[in-house]
Formats: sequence, structure tokens, C-alpha cells
Amino acid sequence: MTNALLVIDVQNDFCPGGALAVAGGDEIVAPINAMMDRFDAVILTQDWHPAGHSSFASSHPGKAPFEMTEMPYGPQVLWPDHCVQGTDGAGFHPDLRTDGDLIIRKGFRSAIDSYSAFFENDQATPTGLKGYLDTRGISKLTLVGLATDFCVHYSAVDAAKLGFDVTVVQSACRAIDMDGSLAAAQQAMQAAGVTLAD
Repeated sequence: MTNALLVIDVQNDFCPGGALAVAGGDEIVAPINAMMDRFDAVILTQDWHPAGHSSFASSHPGKAPFEMTEMPYGPQVLWPDHCVQGTDGAGFHPDLRTDGDLIIRKGFRSAIDSYSAFFENDQATPTGLKGYLDTRGISKLTLVGLATDFCVHYSAVDAAKLGFDVTVVQSACRAIDMDGSLAAAQQAMQAAGVTLAD
């Protein structure tokens, strides 16, 4: 069973001082770096939004960050502008090892957000990651990164639905935990068959 490490969105805007900072987001960089050599493949994901992305609160007059809106594909949290293509905020944390096998960029279509490493938020448009993993013969995935309750959660659930053996190492993740979203995400991951490890 070939085992890959999937490193989710360890980017400057999600770390302290960033536009959408996750508390302690920088604390997971060293543990993730230390894990990388134990895997057959390392894949990193990168939020990569065009300016004026539809998930930004600034694109919706009268709306504030963290309010909800309705998109053609369903409910959507409106975020502060973050991870805009080519900006420092979209870059990986400077101490993160980026010598992996593949970088998957997501959220680059202006009309649709993308939490999962596998599908955009319409749950239909693929990122291409499954095809890559299948080609490499990878069947076991270990997920780490930011944030536990959004991009890690959606990536883990999709991976499990696609038939992968999925573990989330919670000590190498950090959560936004917005209105109890962490507990809900943990329940959803376990319900999908994801193993939650410390």
C-alpha cells in the first residue's frame, strides 16, 4: 500500500499575521517537515484565488467576512480577501519544505470556491488529484495542514468517499473553529470513515 502525505494549505495568509490567520497555524510547520521523509509521496495544496473571487466578502456589497451567502452550488462562507494569486499571502510558509512530488492549486475559478483537494465546492469539478494518486498506485493518505474544520475536513471526507484509506493527524493541523465548526468537522470525518489520529 503506497502512502502519501497530503499537506493542505500551509500558506502565509492562514498563518499568524495573515489575512485569514488560523491560531497557531505556524506551529505545525516543523512537525510536517519532519513527517515528509516517511512517505512514498508528498503532495501540497495551495489556495490560489484570483482577485475579486466570489468567496470574498469584498465581492458582495453590504456583506461582512464570515457571513453566509447562497451560491449556485449551495451555502458559502464569505471570507476576507486571502491567498490572491501571486501575492505573498498566497505563498507557502517560508519554513515549509516544498520539495514534494506535486502542488495542487485550487480555488482559481472566480465563480466557485474550493475547500477540498479533490473537488471544487460544487462537488463535481475535479482538481485532478485522484487521477494522479491512482496513476501512482497510492491508496493510503495522511492529511495535515490548515484548517482542520474546512480544507482538511473536506479533503479528508472526499478522499474517503473516493475509496482511499484516510488518516488526519490532528496535532499537525489547526482549526478556525467558527461556531463549533471543529466538532462538526470531526464528526463528519469520522462518519465518512476517516481515522483521526493525535
